[in-house]
Order: sequence, then C-alpha cells, then structure tokens
Amino acid sequence: MRFLSSAALAGPVLLGLLAGCQSNSTTTETTTATTETAAATDTAFVSPPDGIKAADIGAHIKVLASDEFQGRKPFTVGEEKATAYLADEFKKLGLKPGPSGSYFQDVPLVEITGTPSNTMQVTGKAQNLTFNYKTDFMAFTEREVPSVALKNSELVFAGYGVVAPEYGWNDYAGLDVKGKTVVVLVNDPGNAGNDTTMFQGKAMTYYGRWMYKYEEAARQGAAGLLIVHDTKPAAYPWSVVQSSYSGAKLRPQTTDKGASKCAIEGWITLDATKKLFQAAGLNYDQLYAAANKKGFKAQPMGLNLSVSVQNKLSRRNSKNVVAVLPGASRPNEYILYSAHWDHLGIGPAINGDSIYNGAVDNASGCAALLSIAKAFKQLPQPPARSIVFLAVTGEEQGLLGSGYYAAHPLFPLNKTVADINMDALSSFGPMRDLTVVGLGQSDLDDYAREAAKEQDRYIQPDPQSEKGYYYRSDHFNFAKVGVPSLYASGSADSRAKGKDYITQQHKEFEEKQYHQPSDEYHADWDLRGMEQDARLLFRVGQRLSNETTFPGWKSSSEFRAIREKSLGQKPQA
Repeated sequence: MRFLSSAALAGPVLLGLLAGCQSNSTTTETTTATTETAAATDTAFVSPPDGIKAADIGAHIKVLASDEFQGRKPFTVGEEKATAYLADEFKKLGLKPGPSGSYFQDVPLVEITGTPSNTMQVTGKAQNLTFNYKTDFMAFTEREVPSVALKNSELVFAGYGVVAPEYGWNDYAGLDVKGKTVVVLVNDPGNAGNDTTMFQGKAMTYYGRWMYKYEEAARQGAAGLLIVHDTKPAAYPWSVVQSSYSGAKLRPQTTDKGASKCAIEGWITLDATKKLFQAAGLNYDQLYAAANKKGFKAQPMGLNLSVSVQNKLSRRNSKNVVAVLPGASRPNEYILYSAHWDHLGIGPAINGDSIYNGAVDNASGCAALLSIAKAFKQLPQPPARSIVFLAVTGEEQGLLGSGYYAAHPLFPLNKTVADINMDALSSFGPMRDLTVVGLGQSDLDDYAREAAKEQDRYIQPDPQSEKGYYYRSDHFNFAKVGVPSLYASGSADSRAKGKDYITQQHKEFEEKQYHQPSDEYHADWDLRGMEQDARLLFRVGQRLSNETTFPGWKSSSEFRAIREKSLGQKPQA
C-alpha cells in the first residue's frame, strides 16, 4: 500500500485505524439498524454461488505471502515467483493474455542507490550553517547519473510551491528559480484543513502531495527543492521520511534519464528550517502565515546551499501481470481491476525474521483479484464488456507499475470504463461499513452504494481526507489520466464486534506488523470480510460490464476535464 514509499505508514491500514475512531457519515439510524441485525447476519453469513470464497482467498494469500516468495520485491527471485504464480492462475481460469499475446507487460525501471554528502552547507549573510544528513535533512535525486551536486545554489522560499489556476493561486508568480533551490511547505495552502475556505477545505488536493511539489519545481526550472517537514500537515513523523528516502529506490526509466527533474530533491526538518530562516533574517511564523493567504509573494533568502549525492545505477525490467476476459458484445470497452503484487523483499531481521512477506499488503488484494476473475469466468453468460485483471509492480516504490501502464496502456484509456483497485483488505471478518477513499469524486460512488446495500452495509467517506490517501494507491494513476477509479473496502466497523474492536486491531497491525516480517498469513484469520469486499467489487464491475454508458467524474473533480477530453466531449462549465 502507498503512503509515502516503501517504509512509510499504511494508507489503507491507517485509514482503517482512523475510520474506526470516527464515523463522519454514519447516521444514528443506520448504526442502530445495523447493530440490531449484526449478530444474525454474522452467524448466518452465506456465500452466494459466484465462486468467491474466503477459503480460496486464504489459499492464494498463503502462497503469495510464503517465505518461498521472499517478500515479492521487484528485481528478485520473489518477483519471478509471484508474477509466474499470478499468470499461471489466470491461465488456469481460461483468461486470455494481453494484446501482445503475453501475460506480462515489461516495466522499465532504474534502481538508484543514492549516498548524500554527510552535511548540507548553507552560507551567506552573517551566519553559516551546517545541517546533518538524516538528522536535519534528506536528499536524493531522480537523475540517472553517477553524481549530482548543488554548489552555492541560491535559496528561495516559495510558500507551498503551488501553481493552481483554478484556485487563483500561483506561488511562483513573477519568480525566476532557474538554477536555484526552492524551499516549500508540505500540504495545501490552508494547512491541512485549518482554513476550510481554501482549495477543497479539509481534503488534501494533489497540489499538497510531495510528488506534485517536485514536479512543479522541475517545471519551473529549479535546481533543487526542499520540503519543510511538519508532522501534523505531513501526517507522518520525520522517521518516515528518514526510512523512505534512504537506500536503493526504484524509479521509472525515462528517455532523458531524469534530466528534466530537479538535480536535488529533499526534505528538511522544521527545526532546521527555523534555523535557516533565522540565518536569513526572516521570521518563519510570519512567512508561514503569509504563505497561507492569497497574494503571497515568494521570498529570496539571501543564502546559498551546497549538497551532493553519489549514485549507483541498475536498469532492468520489472513486470505487470495482465489477463483478459473478452466481452461478448462490446469487447473493445474495458473494466479494469487492479492490485499490486510487490512488497519489500528481504530486509533487516526483526525477531530473527528477515522476510517481509506482505500478506495483508498486498497478497490480500491479489487474492481478491484472482477470486473476482474466477467469479466473472463462472458467469452463465459472459459480460458484454471486456474485463481486464492487472497486477502491478512497484507500488511500494511509488506506484510505478500502474504509472507505467497509464502512460503505456495495453487497452485504450478512452475505452476503459473504470478502474477498481484493491489494496490491503481487512482480515477481521465481515464489516458494516464500506469506506470509499475519494467519495464524491465520481459516479462510481453510486455503484458502490448500491452494491453495499445488497450486503446491508453503509457507505462512508475517508474521515481523514486531509491526509490525501486518495493519491496514495494505484487507482490514482488511472484517475490522473481520466479513468474513473474506485478504491473502497470495509475498514472501520466489524459486524460482530463493532468499531472499537477494529480500532484496536488496526492499531496493533500498524505497530507490530505493517511493513514488518510479521505481516504473514495466519490460519485463524476471519477472511469473510475479504470475501465480502471482493464480492461487492465484483458486483460493481458486473453492473458496469453490462451497461452502455460510461461513469463520469463529478463536476468538482480535478480529473473531469481530462476524461472529457479523452472521450472527445466538450468540456462542461
């Protein structure tokens, strides 16, 4: 699952924890009604004859999360075993390969192992500063070269580093940052919901994501970008930044070998930032307040920065796995199901175990993917539209496999009806809720709501939308190219044991299992919740597959114009 990168906190898992603490959209009437029927429904849980079974899901997880698969890291034996297993299972079901005749799509990646200089030097005005690697700053590069360096690069504070015409916002207005290093704040203007009148209020937009800030700085011609880490608006501690941006990292191979990226990308702690501002003769708190108001003007700092990174490079292909059930009457229109197969591989031993198996994250999603494929294959009549099953690589490294597919689609994006994504499903039994990350973005909400009603479940939004989870799993790459995407699962409210139980279970998972070797398959798991979610998502896709219309984006969605353009529609006001 995607939070920041391979060693960060869980998006969906943390979502489950937080959703268990709050139920923003659940009415008293809904809660009362579901409570009254909970025990009966739990004890009478019946699997409809669609081929989706908890036992089958568990069997797939047991294999994919076994020590034999070595944690399923790209570029390892674990990748070979995992991708071969998935392809073989699709073949057994009688599904067709991709359009090239292969069940695999090559994904060219480069592994960059960067070693930053031990210190970052700042000079100018009356005071020189030395910041220490990992303690004060993190630095890396996406350029595919042996080394990069900034030498006396001029520092500029550019607020949030956002250019958002639809909000009348441009932090780079009148500013030339070519060859300079820009310092920016994390999250959106409005600071994680403190001012609900800005952008989308409490909910983070893509402009608040760290990846956008690096992209925009590169578009502006900056040599470097440092994001100020502040725990509350970032939604993760400095330790996450430390672990996420050190060691070997996979990046997409690009034709320019990353030359269009900033030479140095990085983070700086809030304490170090305040020292930086003090040395520049600036008041951090005053500029922070100014940056959260329209009309903010970027501030040259009168300081120069020097830092370098030495790289080791390795270029190879990883693999997405793809299989197709051709549609009966509209085979050139596609419903896409996605899940990432990768995890972290072999790493530092914890309690004598060094294999990071990734049972929940995300053998569970792949197991659901296979079960949904079986359900479609067993239908008495094949669906009208084609169904594509896509298991992607490199999610833990930055949504790499889905990003590559979105840029190099095997099936036309303007004929792809929807993406339905599965990432880290719950192992705690049947749920009352269906938590939809990004509720309100597209018409798929209505499909999810109808399928939830069939299971006597209520639908709720992500109660922590300011954390930006919508942008942190593979569905986002499909949304970016205009394909309506659904990312939903039961995350908050156990039908048998309630919300407090789920809160405690997620807390324990986060502390003791997430991205650790202990995320392993357990025979005593109650996988009926995974079965329930897989069936619900199957029903959504089944309905879509037999329609002639395309679901759209809501008028407030930032992805609506992209979709309208791809479909050849006239943009609506």
